[in-house]
Amino acid sequence: MAKLDFNSNDVPTVGVEIELGIVDAATQQLNSGSNALLSRVADGQQCDVKHELMQCCIEVISGVCHTIPEARSDLATKLKLVEQAADAENLALWWGATHPFGLWEDQQVTENERYQNLVQLLQELARRMITNGLHVHVGVDSGDKAVMICDRIMQYLPTLLALSASSPFWQDRDTGLHSHRSKLMEGLPTAGLPTLMRNWSEYVWLVNHMEETGFINTIREIWWDVRPHHNFGTVEVRVCDMPGSLDHVCGLAALIQCLVKRLSDQIDEGMYQFDCHPMMVRQNKWRAARYGNSARLVNARDYRVQTLPEIVDGMIDHLQGVAQDLGCESELLFVREIASGDDWAKRQRDIFHASGGNKRQIVEQLSKQSRLTDPAKATS
Repeated sequence: MAKLDFNSNDVPTVGVEIELGIVDAATQQLNSGSNALLSRVADGQQCDVKHELMQCCIEVISGVCHTIPEARSDLATKLKLVEQAADAENLALWWGATHPFGLWEDQQVTENERYQNLVQLLQELARRMITNGLHVHVGVDSGDKAVMICDRIMQYLPTLLALSASSPFWQDRDTGLHSHRSKLMEGLPTAGLPTLMRNWSEYVWLVNHMEETGFINTIREIWWDVRPHHNFGTVEVRVCDMPGSLDHVCGLAALIQCLVKRLSDQIDEGMYQFDCHPMMVRQNKWRAARYGNSARLVNARDYRVQTLPEIVDGMIDHLQGVAQDLGCESELLFVREIASGDDWAKRQRDIFHASGGNKRQIVEQLSKQSRLTDPAKATS
């Protein structure tokens, strides 16, 4: 079996990956424009702006940062370049986890051997993955600790999903959910909540077993809601829908960085492992997907049902000192505003109803709100 070395980090670095849809600026329909868009991005940034499985999506990736403000600045610089490139191609960027009326059958797979092999393996399950998410990496110092944190952070994943919910529409219809993306991801054989792993050795065995038996082509086809990442030496939290603004991205990234750091410290301090029943996490994840910010989640420790603002208040009180040490206190405190306000799924529905049922207005209005540059200054 192959050996996987975990490239440890001595400090809790943070990296943020955001997946964005590409739409026609006039019709607001999904557009397979990633090749044209990326060809216009400055050469020095191309390694940080990448193709996704489908040509109607791109991924913008921060560098390895030490603070959330540093990650915000890094992402903002790249996003402005991408916006200018999109303007030049008469395209726009969609900050949402699913497109309100785009059909997966109309989208084109990126011409890449890995993606082609993936579609061959997963068939329709891969072709319908017209979804966008937020992924946050936080550095940890050992593979064993990364696996332990993946287990201990699971009870918080439903809260992160509820805070980011932005996928109420699918295939030109309202699903009734706030996060339909999370249900689509759970249809994949290696997505959703991770399996129980007790240490790095068990994780390596599992990866090798899946590759050697042909269940996956590569380790990159493990899409759990949270996973260790051996190359980066991180815990990668992947449960979130794609929020509708950079402010919300940074707030959630701050919450995740603080959670991972606090759990890491508890492991170092010898904290007893609290066992959260897996069904409790699944129950709460369903509630988060169904109701978003309006979800009432069950507290895993005392089994009380709490509102999302109540849960977030408790988390922030617990993590504020960590945030001060990490330099992201203002971003963490902003999560209170996210929890008490309308989630992005509700905002999409509100625009839909206010416009008399015009889904194009959803994309047009929210795409304009998410911009970091003035469209009047676009250059070709």
